[in-house]
Amino acid sequence: MDITKFVELSLGRWRSQRSAHHLAFAHFEQVISTIDIVALDSNDPDAIALCKSNNIDPATAVAPFRMSWEGESDWDENEASQGTTVLVPIPDADNPAQGKLLRDRGYAETIPSIGQYCISKNGTFTLSTEYDRATAEEKIWFATPNLRLRVSLIKTSAGSGVVTASFSSEIRSLSGQ
Repeated sequence: MDITKFVELSLGRWRSQRSAHHLAFAHFEQVISTIDIVALDSNDPDAIALCKSNNIDPATAVAPFRMSWEGESDWDENEASQGTTVLVPIPDADNPAQGKLLRDRGYAETIPSIGQYCISKNGTFTLSTEYDRATAEEKIWFATPNLRLRVSLIKTSAGSGVVTASFSSEIRSLSGQ
């Protein structure tokens, strides 16, 4: 599998249930959310701008997409989590199973980021992103075409300790709602 196929399989509306253990706060959290993943045209102005802001030739980008989410947590019931980010994969010219993933809004910190991805022979997408104060590691794989599983670790910037560990199951909405 390459990044184009992985993105293609990920398109759609997903209902996600995430269980997270915040070790720093000794707190367990449950988040229910809706995630929308839509393909962007290779000429999309946001995708081109993201490439240019990172000094990357937009012609090297493949399968850009936008991910939006809206969710509710049992930790702070008065605060809804929502957002959107543009993601642009830049596959390695020598190995299309790995490359960079540009984001205009990161996962562990809400700043632009560049992660390193690889896709294993069994189709597991692994992303590692270093931020100013943390490092995020994420693995996503498909149990079936309409069921994705995701594990995430947020580590200290030095990588010496895990701050948050989470597991998500994501089911594709077949009705579009």
